[in-house]
Amino acid sequence: MYKIKVNNKHDFEVDRKDETLTVNGNIVNADIARLNDMLYHVINNNGSYNAEVVSFDAEAKTAEIKVNNTIYSLTAKDQFDVLLDKMGLSNLMTAKVSDIKAPMPGLVLKILVEEGAEVKKGDNLFVLEAMKMENIIKAPADVTVKTIKIKPGDKVEKGQILIVF
Repeated sequence: MYKIKVNNKHDFEVDRKDETLTVNGNIVNADIARLNDMLYHVINNNGSYNAEVVSFDAEAKTAEIKVNNTIYSLTAKDQFDVLLDKMGLSNLMTAKVSDIKAPMPGLVLKILVEEGAEVKKGDNLFVLEAMKMENIIKAPADVTVKTIKIKPGDKVEKGQILIVF
């Protein structure tokens, strides 16, 4: 069983047992043909649909799917996620990050964010040169930059706090 939210608006409960697919308790008898890893053709209720997986993150249980040139954002929760929500424990899985420390000694080349900036997980924060290599340090979670304790040209030591969130 999965609870799926589409575009943060519409909720669906989807279940698959053997070859039977149910959506909100109703059996769906769609003809689904997989054309390649990312492209499907679906025939359901006399309608023909081309579905393309634009992006998929299995760990976060999110996807973007383009159906007949309209992109839909999906988030899914399995029975364990739903149970954690009911128990009030779902927020324990979110990353709590208060700062970022130097992963190695090096020289700060560029700062790519400003104080007060809201950054998403994976956004570039700064460039650190170490052992003649440039390393782009990325945000470990969705955060707001509170204080930047470094500037270009600074030499940093491993474990030194560089940015506070």
